[in-house]
Amino acid sequence: MDTNNQEVYEEQSAAPRRKKKKKKGWIIFLIILILAVAGGTGFYFMQRQKPISATEDFLENMRAMNFDGMKNLLQSNDMSALDNADITSDAYSSFFMKINEKMTYKIGKTNFHIQNGTASVTVHINYIDGADIYKETISEFLKQIVSTAFSGTTLTEEETQQKLASLLEEKSGSVEDKFTSIDITYPLIEADGKWKIVSLDADTVKVMSANFTNVQDEINQSLAEMNNSENAGVEATVTPAETTSIDMDNDHFTLRLKEFRVTQAIDDSDCLLLYCDYTNNSSSSSSALVDVQLSAKQNGEKLSPAVPKEDEPAIDNYIAEVEPGSTVTVCYAFSLNDKSDVTLEASEAFAFGGGNVTSQTIKLQ
Repeated sequence: MDTNNQEVYEEQSAAPRRKKKKKKGWIIFLIILILAVAGGTGFYFMQRQKPISATEDFLENMRAMNFDGMKNLLQSNDMSALDNADITSDAYSSFFMKINEKMTYKIGKTNFHIQNGTASVTVHINYIDGADIYKETISEFLKQIVSTAFSGTTLTEEETQQKLASLLEEKSGSVEDKFTSIDITYPLIEADGKWKIVSLDADTVKVMSANFTNVQDEINQSLAEMNNSENAGVEATVTPAETTSIDMDNDHFTLRLKEFRVTQAIDDSDCLLLYCDYTNNSSSSSSALVDVQLSAKQNGEKLSPAVPKEDEPAIDNYIAEVEPGSTVTVCYAFSLNDKSDVTLEASEAFAFGGGNVTSQTIKLQ
């Protein structure tokens, strides 16, 4: 046997075994490295998801009107931004529950800082814009209040709130849903292993309130604007200049001036009688008293109501309840200063934000 050849063979056969062992070591190292990198990346993305999940939980509590749930997800633990909002009132809870459950959202841009435990999450929110609902509610409420006051009945604060709540429910069912959208960026912070939104912001309250905060405040503002307009003689929203006659037509009523005449007031002074056709276009009984505001001026001075000497049944129609779809002739009486031209202005009596105004100048001689 050739021992030299055998040694050479053994040396040659031993070499591949050493290379195989070395290659196996590199594979193990690479696997460990990949697992380490993957583990670090997985940990980062897992941590990054936590502020997003906290924001989603907050939004779900918004939709459910769960104020305690929202508070638990606020780092400030402060819900005082809702103090002046109607959504905290038990009387309106049913209305706002229906409104907020229609809210939808989508998570957008997220900034995450793992080093200092902060993040910001931007959310695109679609929600109900309640402007039309509030407009219809407040307009109807003011009409009913005037009618109630005229009958000598006084509502308590609780009864007033209940009436408003009932009207909100009614109008939310009859007015078509109108959606709007907003992007809100929520800053978050990690504390004791939990991610929380820093504080409750005004935009969130606006979303939950359907672009409205306090119905009672708006009613007070509408009454103040109406009083200021009446006292100062300022028109809120005037129709175009080509409108030169008392001829109004809307969802609530139609008013058209038919004729006018000058007669004697009860004190033998001159007074002006205006005859208008009033039609109730709404679905419930109403009257010219609660629907229409008609004023008359001479030389910029507002004329006072008058009591004519003669008996005029159409004056009673001004306060009479008119059934839906019915038309009556109403008479307005004003004391005259002289025989100069009279400017008439008609508007919706309790329109949200002022409403439209139509005008007409009539010549007495």
